[in-house]
Amino acid sequence: MENKQLSEKESLQLIAQMIQQTQYRLAKNAGTPFLIWGYMTAILSLVIWLLIRETANPQWNFLWFLLPAVCYPVTIYISRRNEQMIKTYIDRIIGQVWTVFGIAGILISGISMFLWHIPILFIILLLMGMGTALSGMIIKFRILAICGILGSLLSIGCLIIKGADQLPFFAIVFLIMMVIPGHALNRMAAKMSAA
Repeated sequence: MENKQLSEKESLQLIAQMIQQTQYRLAKNAGTPFLIWGYMTAILSLVIWLLIRETANPQWNFLWFLLPAVCYPVTIYISRRNEQMIKTYIDRIIGQVWTVFGIAGILISGISMFLWHIPILFIILLLMGMGTALSGMIIKFRILAICGILGSLLSIGCLIIKGADQLPFFAIVFLIMMVIPGHALNRMAAKMSAA
């Protein structure tokens, strides 16, 4: 096999093609987890809110543990079902970001449920907003970064709104923070694959 020297123009074209392929890969795989977690969180928030309003029983909050129990396996199944592509360094960084924020969210949720009452919805929105913003900054996808920052800023609403009435607000913020950029990522991937 010959080692061919690339001209400056060919090198730049190759680099541009690699960047485009990486963006396509990341966008294709990044949108669906945002949609899974965003929709499931919004739906579960509203279900718990309705149950608490109807029964006045805060024990319905234990349904939150359904979120990781359902979303993790679905996310893993969908990612394995998608085309098998080589994981890039950026893929690993995004995975590590969400591992850290996911573990923090689960730990803080457990602490809030069993040990110490803290403003959990505020903290979760703040954490997930930061994770979303970081993901957007890493992949240079402005909508994702902006929606993540907006989610973090809107988390303050959970300190203003009291009791179970925080839950519909929480659902709306999750739709803004996760679902909008998830659809935008999938739309971008569809355009890239059509090109």
